[in-house]
Amino acid sequence: MDLSLPNGDLAWLTVTLLAGGFITGILSGLLGVGGGGILVPILYALFAAIGVDDDIRMHLAVGTSLAIIIPTSLRSFYSHYRHGAVDMDVIRRLGPPVAAGVILGVIIASFVDSAFLKIVYVVAAGLLSLKLFAGGARWQFGTSLPGNPVNSLVGGFIGVISTLIGIGGGVFISSYLTMYGRFIHQAVATSSGFGVVIAVPATIGYMLAGWGMPELPPGSLGYVSMLGVAIVTPASVLAAPLGVRIGHGISRRKLEIVFGVFLMSVALRFLYDLTYG
Repeated sequence: MDLSLPNGDLAWLTVTLLAGGFITGILSGLLGVGGGGILVPILYALFAAIGVDDDIRMHLAVGTSLAIIIPTSLRSFYSHYRHGAVDMDVIRRLGPPVAAGVILGVIIASFVDSAFLKIVYVVAAGLLSLKLFAGGARWQFGTSLPGNPVNSLVGGFIGVISTLIGIGGGVFISSYLTMYGRFIHQAVATSSGFGVVIAVPATIGYMLAGWGMPELPPGSLGYVSMLGVAIVTPASVLAAPLGVRIGHGISRRKLEIVFGVFLMSVALRFLYDLTYG
């Protein structure tokens, strides 16, 4: 396997990663997500272009995405917090079970193949997008969040799934909060606070799970490409506040539709890869 880049390809790789970082930042601020949903397929394609083996390509894309989410989510959360839209009580209640789910997710990821991670990605993103397209009060189960054990089970599930598909959990947290009476803007703002809760332990876990693996591209720490992190992170952090400003000027229903289109596009991308890849 050749992991070197031909002349001229490094510039193409850099420009593509910068563009992906800018899009990631916009989505992070607009949708309250860490941007992993768009980053994972971009990174997956780029790693394929430089010859990374398919057996580790998805793990590397997910691990790198989680590392990039850390500063992006911090910037997005801070911007929402300044607007007074973050419910810190939700973060305190859901934070511990989400973190526990992350640990379990890393353990699972270290034993499964790339196809399994793609299937989880397609199912999770597809179901959530259908929920958002449907909208309506029939998706509202109450006016306040339930107590334990429901919160702990939901939080743990979110941690596991987010870790397996390389996102900051915002898509799931937002959906959960809107099901229990929270307006979409507050749900999006609050969900941005879970990016770090998920991404920090998950990134460390992917580094350890891939440590010493053969055929990793140069500059990798386990299943985390430090080249990808170094290029994408600045662009995504700078673009996140712009996404926040856009989000505060969009109606609830339009934001739900944008959110749904985003998720469905990701699901279709990986379904195509599973079928024809």
